[in-house]
Amino acid sequence: MTKTEVAKFKQILDARLAELARLLRNREAIAIEKSADALDEVQHAAERELAIRNLDRESGLLRQVKGALIRIDDGSYGVCMHCEEDINPKRLNAVPWAQYCISCQELADRRSASEDSEDGVFEDALAA
Repeated sequence: MTKTEVAKFKQILDARLAELARLLRNREAIAIEKSADALDEVQHAAERELAIRNLDRESGLLRQVKGALIRIDDGSYGVCMHCEEDINPKRLNAVPWAQYCISCQELADRRSASEDSEDGVFEDALAA
């Protein structure tokens, strides 16, 4: 990967990092609101649950973006963290924070879907 391509991805990742940081600062939606009406309480609880899920998803994405920026700094960006093959540039254009090539990502997704709650599933799957 050329320095120009890496610089382009770094710029994209920096912008995404700033956007996620801004989104994560807004936590008003998870505030617990009391209401005299039971239906309003249920509605607030559902909205709060959705906001918590969004924060969780965005926090995970923030970790992935930060990880990609670290990989740019250490020179390992664009290389699959499992098989150490180059990640297809088309994949990086679509998902600049990608850690794995398509094959390894598909394996991880299949394993996590079939064994959601176990720790270390991806590592076990890749070790096989």
